[in-house]
Parts: sequence; C-alpha cells; structure tokens
Amino acid sequence: MVALALGFSSNLLGGTGLSCSRSMNLMGFRVLCAERVGIDCEINGDRRLADFPSFLPKEVHKIKDPFARTLAQRIQRLPVQVGFSEGCIMSSCVKPKVQNATNPVVLLHCFDSSCLEWRCTYPLLEDAGLETWAVDILGWGFSDLERLPPCNSASKRYHLYQLWRTHIKRPMILVGPSLGAAVAIDFAVNFPEAVDRLILIDASVYVEGTGNLRKLPSILAYAAVSFLKSFPLRLYANLLTFDGISLSTCLDWTNVGRLHCFLPWWEDATVSFMLSGGYNVTNQIKQVKQKTLIIWGQQDNIISNKLALRLKEDLPNAIMHQIPDCGHLPHVEKPDSVAKLIIEFTAGSPPSC
Repeated sequence: MVALALGFSSNLLGGTGLSCSRSMNLMGFRVLCAERVGIDCEINGDRRLADFPSFLPKEVHKIKDPFARTLAQRIQRLPVQVGFSEGCIMSSCVKPKVQNATNPVVLLHCFDSSCLEWRCTYPLLEDAGLETWAVDILGWGFSDLERLPPCNSASKRYHLYQLWRTHIKRPMILVGPSLGAAVAIDFAVNFPEAVDRLILIDASVYVEGTGNLRKLPSILAYAAVSFLKSFPLRLYANLLTFDGISLSTCLDWTNVGRLHCFLPWWEDATVSFMLSGGYNVTNQIKQVKQKTLIIWGQQDNIISNKLALRLKEDLPNAIMHQIPDCGHLPHVEKPDSVAKLIIEFTAGSPPSC
C-alpha cells in the first residue's frame, strides 16, 4: 500500500505549496488576494466571501492557501467531444484571460492531482504575458465524469487531443511534471502537430505503468484506492517531502492536494486507470522530435538525478536545468525559478536562473 502511495512519486502532494509561504509575507498577500478576487477574508470588519465554481467539492471552503483559493475560483468546465463517451465531457481547466500571437503554454499535473498544483507558478506565467492553460487530465481533477468514461492512457491521450483541437487550436508548449511528463511524451509522439516544444519536470517516465497493481481483483483495487485517498497517508507524504513546515500548514496543503478526491467518480476513475496498466513510455522517449527542456530539483528524493541525466541522453533534442535546494515539485517549491525557465524557453532564450 505504501508503494501505491509513493510509487507514483509525490503526486499525492499535488496541492502542496512550499515557497508560497517562503517567498513572501503571507499575511500581506492574503489581504491582497482578498481584495483582488473576493476571498473569504475579514478586512477592517468587511467580510468578503469567496465565489467558487459550484462543481467544486464543498471542502474547497476549508482551504486557507490564498494561491489555491485564487486559482480555484478560475476553474471552469469546457465541453470536449470524445468518441468513447456518450455526449461531451465537461472538462475542467483554468483558461487564459487573453490569447496572444505566441504558442500557448499548457500545464499538465502529476498523478492523481489537479490544476491546483500550479497555483504558485500560473500567475507568474500569466503576468509575464504568456497565454497559459492549466488542464486536468481525464480521470483526475474536477471534470464531470458522471457517465464514467474509460480512464486508461489511450483515453487520456485522446481526451487531451480533443480538448486541444476544440479549444486551444495551436501548437503548444506542453509542460508535464512527474507522471505528467509521461502523459506529455505519449501525447507528443502520437500527436506531434499539436506540440511545438516540451518541458518535463522531475519526469517519472522510466516506470512500467502500474506494475502488478493492474492484476489486483476489483475489490482489492478499490481498497487500495480508498487508502490512497486517506487523509493520514497524504499528510504523511507531505511531511516526508518537506522539512520545517508547521503542522497547520501541512494540514492545509493536504486539503488542497486531495480536494478532487471528493468528487463521486474519483474512485472509479482511479481504479480504471490502475487496472488498465497506466503509462509505460520508455520506448517512446527516443521518438520525441520536439525540442525539450528538462527541469529537475537537485534534492529530489523521489526520482534520482541519474534518471535526469539518462533522460537528457535519451531525448534527441534536450537541454537540462537543475534547481538547487529543491525537491520533486519545483513548480511548487520554486515557482519563481520554474517560471523564469519556462518564460526563457518559450522565448527561445537559453534557460538560466
């Protein structure tokens, strides 16, 4: 069971946000966020109530992180027509406020996570003038899956393609962290016309799918997924990943990271993915033709830096940048550094910190 939790890396922590508290004065920033977007906050006796999308689980109101609350308010559902499901799938994402002439940046997320893990980096990219999308991979996040579609890798790939074809429509800079890097590679190889460049962050791309978990009887698969959802497990994973954080902060980050698990179809979708075998893209890596930026935290305790070097060698057209004093989630731990690298790579400049 611990292997199930940690074997997919710290994607359990999809909502953590270390540098949100380190990089600025949170008290002042909470007031700023409240003034800008109507966060539930009391300022000089004037209580302002957050206006969250109605489809988000009610537990969103328990979250205190101002970055997560701000981004959650912008999540919307767009119709995506797919052939393997009856009707459209109302698919969750954060849509850019404006479009521009450059190719858009499209942010994926980790295993069993949501677009909320980009809450610290997304506003930096948007403030830099990039057209930025944060999309939820089919089966995770906040899409409407009441008519449960298959959630295997092929369905996830085709759903992302249809979302791109319907709403984004231009070649994109596709960004994938951890297991999201496997999603990005699989997509880029199968739909090269949709991807201009790739950015892979602490990539989990050398694992053989869900391994023996795909052989579990259904009843045991549901038991494993129920454990995956559990608050103690996700809290423990946060405590393992980050040092020097208060218990109250860790509790809040855990609430962010498991928010999507409260949707009624989450267990079915996750079991569907597990029993399908998951992602195995090792043989696809050398087929990637797009220019690729590899970003890696130097203190990643989940995926060895040796695999970062292997990935650079295996990709035909890749450059690598390591971020010091950073673990497995650079876009969460070091949003300033990651945003700078993405901005420079998008502009065609050599990445630097």
